[in-house]
Amino acid sequence: MLAVNSQIERSSTTTAMATRAALASSMGSILEWIDFTTYGALAATVFPKLFFPQFSQQNGILAAFATFGVGFFARPLGGILFGALGDRIGRKSVLLYTLLLMGAASFLIGCLPGYAVIGHWAPVSLVLLRFLQGVALGGEATGAQLLTMEHAPSARRGFFGSLINLGNSASAAVANGALFLLFAMLGAQRFEQWGWRIPFLLSFALVLLGLYIRRRVSETPAFEQLRAKREASANVEGQKAPPARMTRQTVLTATRLLIIWLCPACCFHVINVFSLAYITGTLKLSGQTAYLCMMGANVLAMAAIVSGGIASDRFGRKPVMLFSSALTLMAALAYFPLLNTANWLYIALGIAFFVCSLQIQSGVQPAMFAEPFPTAVRYSGSAIAYTGANLIAAGPAPFVASWLQGLGHGLTWPITLYLVGVIIISAIGTMTGPETRHLDLAR
Repeated sequence: MLAVNSQIERSSTTTAMATRAALASSMGSILEWIDFTTYGALAATVFPKLFFPQFSQQNGILAAFATFGVGFFARPLGGILFGALGDRIGRKSVLLYTLLLMGAASFLIGCLPGYAVIGHWAPVSLVLLRFLQGVALGGEATGAQLLTMEHAPSARRGFFGSLINLGNSASAAVANGALFLLFAMLGAQRFEQWGWRIPFLLSFALVLLGLYIRRRVSETPAFEQLRAKREASANVEGQKAPPARMTRQTVLTATRLLIIWLCPACCFHVINVFSLAYITGTLKLSGQTAYLCMMGANVLAMAAIVSGGIASDRFGRKPVMLFSSALTLMAALAYFPLLNTANWLYIALGIAFFVCSLQIQSGVQPAMFAEPFPTAVRYSGSAIAYTGANLIAAGPAPFVASWLQGLGHGLTWPITLYLVGVIIISAIGTMTGPETRHLDLAR
C-alpha cells in the first residue's frame, strides 16, 4: 500500500513539474516569438517606407524581407552555440540567457531611428539587431521544447510538447492583434511614425515576466542523470568527461528531421509575412483588415496545435504528420484563389484553413525532434535540425514568394507550385523515418 501511495505521489509530482515546465517554456517562447513575429508583420507593411525609402515599393518590400531573413540565417549559429551550452551546462540556464538576448535586441529595435534621421546606419543597425534576435531564438526554440519534453510523462509528450508551440500561433495572433489595435487607435500616419515601436519597447517588461517564470522550474531529470554520470566518470578517471560528439547516425537523423520541417517553416512565413504584403500591396486592402484576418486565423490554429500533439500520443508521430501534410497540400492549392477574391471573409477562411492544416505539425514537432536523440546530444541535434530548416525554408520564404510574384508578372501560380514542392519533399522525409513515440528520453 505504501509503495502504491509512493508511486502515485511521484507520478503527481512529475506531472506537476511537467505542467510548470510547459508553462514556463510556452510563456517564454510566446514572449520571444511575439517580438520575432511583430518584426515579420512590420517588414511586410511599415519597414519598407521607414528604413528603405530610397527603393521602389517592390524593391523596398524585397529589402525588408531580406532583413527578415537575416534572423533565420542567424538561428543556426544560435542553435549551435546554445545547443552546445545546453548539452554541457543544462537546459534551464541557457534559456535564461536566450530570453535576455531577445529582449535586449527587440527593445533596441523599438528605439532605432529611421533612414530619414541616420541614413544608411538605420538599415545596417536593423540588420544587426535582427541578427541578434535570430541568435537568441535559435537557442530558445529547441531549449524550451527540451525543458518540457524531458519533464513530461512519456505517454503525454505530444500533448505537453504542443503547449510549447502554441507560441508560434499565439505570437502571430497577439502581434497582429496588437498592431490592429494600434493601427485603429492611432491611424495610419501616427502608427507608421511611432506607434509600431510600442510592441518592441514593451519587451523589457515581458522579459522580466519570462525570467520570473523560468527561474521557478527545475533542471530536467534526463539532464540531471547525464550530469550525475559525468561526475561519477570524472571522479573515477580524475578528469572532466569530454563533451559528447554527434555520431554519423545522429547527423543523419538531424538531416531527416530538417527535411521534414521544411514545409511548416516555409508555409508558415508565406502565410504570416508575405500574405500581409500581398493583401495590402497587391489587393489594396487596409493593413487593419490584414492584421485582423491573421489574428483570427492564428487563434484558431492554437486549437490545431494542441489537437496535433494529443493525436500523436494516440496514433503516433508519423500518421499525424502525414495527415497534416495532405490537408496542407489541399490548403495551398486553394489559398491564393481565395485571397484573390479580395473579399475579407474568403481571405479569412483561406488563411484559417491553411494555417490550421499546417499547425497540426507544430503540435507533433517537439516530441518528434526530441525522441530520436540521446540526452548528451539532444539539444545540439534538435537545434541543428530545427534551425537548419528555418534557415533553408523560413527565412527566404517571403523573399522567394515576392520574387516569384514578380517573375509571374503578378500571378500567384508560381508561388503555389513552390509551396506544393516543399510540402511534397517534407512528406517524403516523414514517410522514410521511423516511429519514435515509444522511445525513452532518459538514455
